[in-house]
Amino acid sequence: MKTGNKDFLTVTDFNAEEILKIFETTKDLKKNPFRDAFKNKAVGLIFQKPSLRTRVSFQVGVWQLGGQCMSLSPAEVNIGVRESVKDAAKTLSRYLSLVMARVFRHKDVEELATHATIPVVNGLSDLYHPCQALADIFTVQEKKGSLKGLTLAFIGDGNNVCHSLCHAASMLGMHVRVASPKGFAPHREVTASAQVLASATGSQILVTTDPRAAAEGADVLYTDVWASMGQEREAGRRARIFKKYQINEALVALAKKDALVMHCLPAHRGAEITNEVIDGPHSVVFDEAENRLHVQKAIMLKLLGK
Repeated sequence: MKTGNKDFLTVTDFNAEEILKIFETTKDLKKNPFRDAFKNKAVGLIFQKPSLRTRVSFQVGVWQLGGQCMSLSPAEVNIGVRESVKDAAKTLSRYLSLVMARVFRHKDVEELATHATIPVVNGLSDLYHPCQALADIFTVQEKKGSLKGLTLAFIGDGNNVCHSLCHAASMLGMHVRVASPKGFAPHREVTASAQVLASATGSQILVTTDPRAAAEGADVLYTDVWASMGQEREAGRRARIFKKYQINEALVALAKKDALVMHCLPAHRGAEITNEVIDGPHSVVFDEAENRLHVQKAIMLKLLGK
């Protein structure tokens, strides 16, 4: 049996009320970051992919909450290769209070959660990036004051970040427009589930191939790299296909005058976003990065019933 509240593998593992409560906790944690809630607790971080923000934000977060944290590379725990996911989950459950996993295949983090008796957090998979999405939406709320009725335009590859943003935004009453080249739209299953969530909140989901149509009058412009980790061989081809999907000053001019520009980082400056925009007055990219720390602390506190 799970000893914690539950797992956090995708945004929809929480309902809208729970997400808003996490945001309230996040606000408090930003003001008062140090707690002893994790005293005598240990958290493990499993990394199949390299990381800057995920590794540092989780490690610092656990430390600020009074706990111990350890990062596990493929050399220590290459789940599904060095040993089965099931065996790793059962073993880690005997040592740790919570585990975060950053994996290539979403099914690996799902299997980890199935066999673990402690809460499991998805730190990124090929399908979802829920911690990033909650940090993003919290940042929008922080800057705009409210979420309902705002329009978020995601320009670029319909990837894991896009998937989680579609769910989070639609659950909280935001309209979502995704502009991707043909063949690179978000998964149909994800779009369909986001449409169901949107129908309950009065939100609208639009998937288009026209970046200008997506950006027109938007409150938030969001982008990510065109080739994610594991897609390096496709980088050249994708650069040609996505050329018209760059967030630049011309695209920003189509959005609202007070629009926010967001990027989950790392950014390929001059590709999906220009220097002028990422360093410009609309950019909240580094506020967004900071908020990963605070939101993830709130998520962990909830999962451990704190």
